[in-house]
Amino acid sequence: MSFRYIGSKARVVETIMDRIGLPNSGTFIDAFSGTGAVAEAASRAGWKVHVNDHLSSSAIMSFARLVSKTDVLFSKLGGYASAVEVLNSLEPQRGFIWREYSPASSQHCSVSRMYFTEGNAQKIDAIRGQIREWRSREDISQSEERVLIADLMRAANRVANTAGTYGCFLSRWQRQSLDDLVIEPAPLRKSAPRASMSAVDVAAVPCSPEDTVYLDPPYTKRQYAAYYHILETIALGDEPEVDGVCGIRPWREKASDFCYKTRAAKAIEMLIHALPARRIFLSYSTEGHVPITLLGDALSNLGAVKLHRLQNIGRYRPNRAASEAASDVGEVLFYIEKTAQRSDVAA
Repeated sequence: MSFRYIGSKARVVETIMDRIGLPNSGTFIDAFSGTGAVAEAASRAGWKVHVNDHLSSSAIMSFARLVSKTDVLFSKLGGYASAVEVLNSLEPQRGFIWREYSPASSQHCSVSRMYFTEGNAQKIDAIRGQIREWRSREDISQSEERVLIADLMRAANRVANTAGTYGCFLSRWQRQSLDDLVIEPAPLRKSAPRASMSAVDVAAVPCSPEDTVYLDPPYTKRQYAAYYHILETIALGDEPEVDGVCGIRPWREKASDFCYKTRAAKAIEMLIHALPARRIFLSYSTEGHVPITLLGDALSNLGAVKLHRLQNIGRYRPNRAASEAASDVGEVLFYIEKTAQRSDVAA
């Protein structure tokens, strides 16, 4: 994947999977899937995987990493490579992304939003429109649609004029942002275990007692719905009302309790209490809102708890200044084997 994603577990994913272990009769549920690094590792280990994220963009990116060539044949379009070739050859279109997230925005507001060049923004509009049309005509399946949307998000990210997230654009064009947007086919596996996807609030993720649930909630005040708003718009293919210098789509309804220092501990405890699954793994960070010792004490009310300290990793570094100032943070993994339910946890 070509994303610098806040909280990514790409650097510790193998250690996490060593702790989670080999597949059992249940499904591996990645309930805060992000870009899907852990979900993909679980799938490669042989698990049946269900990915979920409250952002459709993240859920789609994760799901696209789990499918195999046999899952997405693109038979009505002459194959995957042919579908990508068509998308790359489309004539640019002046649509929503061009209007709101390129310098063309200055035509209707006081800001020249330099997220994408006008040419690349028009390519995004054309490609997203074609994917929508193919799906409406049933020329592609839902899984094939998700793969192409993920391909488009990766292509857009490669030419985005940002420091890594979409909270704001840069005031000068970066070299990569002047490159032409090109869809690159994903390297799909020959075969893979069954995969499924949802994009719902974590409390609504379906699971059973036999499943293994992996939780990687936000640790800090950063709200992902605001930081990755353009990817969400590409994923949904909608045209929300946007305003402000950065043109951020409405996101407050997706604000996460895990991002608020006063709510995070209770939110984690209530979530794990409510999950039917007996086997739960929770990733957390030493820079998180909830101190590790306090979190461990709270989780011990729900069952047997083991704490695994993983390697230290660098903080998220959006730019050179942040890289020079950053220090390492510790990653931990809690294993909770639920042995009892307490009715007063959610009280």
